[in-house]
Amino acid sequence: MDLGLLGKALGMFAVTNVDDLVVLALFFGQAAGRRGGAARVVLGQYLGFATILAASIVGALGAGLLPAVAIPYLGLLPLALGLRAAWRAWRERGDPAESASVTGKGPGVFAVAAVTFANGGDNIGVYVPVFATAGTGGLVGYAVVFLLLVGVWCLLGRLFANHPVIARVLERWGHLVLPVVLIGIGLLILVEGGAFGR
Repeated sequence: MDLGLLGKALGMFAVTNVDDLVVLALFFGQAAGRRGGAARVVLGQYLGFATILAASIVGALGAGLLPAVAIPYLGLLPLALGLRAAWRAWRERGDPAESASVTGKGPGVFAVAAVTFANGGDNIGVYVPVFATAGTGGLVGYAVVFLLLVGVWCLLGRLFANHPVIARVLERWGHLVLPVVLIGIGLLILVEGGAFGR
């Protein structure tokens, strides 16, 4: 693989996915101690990112999977999940064992995938023009590097969630922080995308 392409791919992935590290750490914190919880987070992250990658490739090939006017409304997914998590946290506020997760078994695959995909609307906007000019070999190179980096991001997110200080904070406050982060991401996507007008 061309070192120039590798450097571009690493930089582009890091810049467009830095916010995912926070969300991943929160999801891993929610999944802690739940059987299969970490695997569901990883699977959901890969599913969501694979959908972003597929939409970007299709867009680069000229098919235009989503019309530009629809992309801001992807913010409704994390907004709805955040409101749901906030409702659960409020409803279960008297029972810390129950309020420690989005659901009794932690975050589900499709919830993680939906947040990842919705949070990736800006990724698609960045990736499409780059992919359109990369050629077939470059496109394959970007896809391979990005998919490997998703694994690195999951590892970093889990490490952050398992760091003693961060783990204590997530255990105590994660059920409150997750809804705030998801609602914030949803509103940011809606506002920056122009869903409320410019």
